[in-house]
Amino acid sequence: MYARTNPGAGRLTPRRRRILAIVGAGVILILGGLGVWGALAPDTYAGSGHGCVNVTLPSSTGGATLHYCGSAARSFCQAAFRSRDQIALRARPQCMLAGLAPAATGP
Repeated sequence: MYARTNPGAGRLTPRRRRILAIVGAGVILILGGLGVWGALAPDTYAGSGHGCVNVTLPSSTGGATLHYCGSAARSFCQAAFRSRDQIALRARPQCMLAGLAPAATGP
């Protein structure tokens, strides 16, 4: 009802339109930048190698990642090659990629 008695009440002034356009463009640029960063940022848990082991296991929430480096990775891999459970079976190939396979015994 108010707009009928005051015809210019629903219109934006040119200055307000310009401010709204600048704020909208800023929001779009920020969201676009976050999208590009999310798609291209390096993943620190991408793969095993250089003494670090990453193992992804099925979990009740979809998946769990085990990440070990250095001495923790060495002891994890030693235990994985001694055991036969599901974690050990999934960890062995990743330990080999990281260069932490058990030493081969000669004949």
